[in-house]
Amino acid sequence: MDNYGDIGVSWRLARQLAFDHGLKVRLWVDDIASLQRILPEISSGLEVQQIFDRVEVWHWSSPFPQVEPAGVVIEAFGCALPPSHIDAMAELPRQPVWINLEYLSAEKWVSEYHGLSSPHPRLPLLKYFFFPGFVPETGGLLAESGLAQCRSEFQGSLERRQAFWQVIGLSPPKDGESRISLFGYENPALPGLLAAWRDSSLPITCLVPEGRLVPSVANFLGLSELGSGSEHVRGSLTVRVLPFMDQVRYDEFLWACDCNFVRGEDSFVRAQWAARPFVWHIYPQQEDAHWVKLQAFLDRYCAGLPAEAASGVRAFWEAWNKGSGAGEAWPEFWRHRAVLEQYAVLWADDLLNQPGLAANLVQFCNKRL
Repeated sequence: MDNYGDIGVSWRLARQLAFDHGLKVRLWVDDIASLQRILPEISSGLEVQQIFDRVEVWHWSSPFPQVEPAGVVIEAFGCALPPSHIDAMAELPRQPVWINLEYLSAEKWVSEYHGLSSPHPRLPLLKYFFFPGFVPETGGLLAESGLAQCRSEFQGSLERRQAFWQVIGLSPPKDGESRISLFGYENPALPGLLAAWRDSSLPITCLVPEGRLVPSVANFLGLSELGSGSEHVRGSLTVRVLPFMDQVRYDEFLWACDCNFVRGEDSFVRAQWAARPFVWHIYPQQEDAHWVKLQAFLDRYCAGLPAEAASGVRAFWEAWNKGSGAGEAWPEFWRHRAVLEQYAVLWADDLLNQPGLAANLVQFCNKRL
């Protein structure tokens, strides 16, 4: 298991609160090594370190360090604050605003529960539930200022795109070639999808970041292992494994590819900001609880698409997340590529016109401080 999504969202939020809103932020991290993979400036051997002036990164160790709580305390992804820190919060002359930052969901009930509070059972503290979401009635999505302009400038510059491919060791795409980023959880649907790409009438380059899918890709290719930088060709399919990228480079990767397979929450949102067709592998949960979340997003996303394109998206996403039939569903999905490319831009622009998560969070807390 890895938790790059959780730490990715947490770091993006900390950075945005610091840079876009001028706040001093203390970020508690229990897995410094994971943070270091997406933020090379971090040192894995320090208990406390200053990053970019306004962000202080602390190692969440046991026992939890005794520090005075901040005016706003954000509990991300159900991390459960240590009892000693909660007691310290209650002892302050003015209790901090305590935020439980929830997971992202497109479910309709999110709007009703966003911003509600719950009293602590024994202390004079309130915990507020803050829900990210896709409509103005929720907490919104994380998007740093200037993101759309950076993306547009990159995608509109042939020179910058070619320079990107060169940096990661690839030549520019050939005529008719599709470049697809493949990031996800283990998936039994993968061999069928790779077979469909192998048998495609047009060339497809599958770019696989180091991670949990690499062993399955190697198995499909008939290899015992697949190292970073290796490239293999099967029919119309070229597979290339890429080394782990920091957040900035990964964004450019999504901007450069024609279609992006993503997972979890952080890469899911960044794929939407990339304004490219994408496929989401939602984190599987017991009793198929994730399926409701997947359908809720599909309902919202597909509502603006023509009927045939919407049907193709839904069929392929469902096959990918069920773990079967993705190879059969791919041609119909990719047949609507032009429509999906245009829609991806409109979708991203519409979301970016809404207040973002960081701005909503600052406004929400300021009203309660």
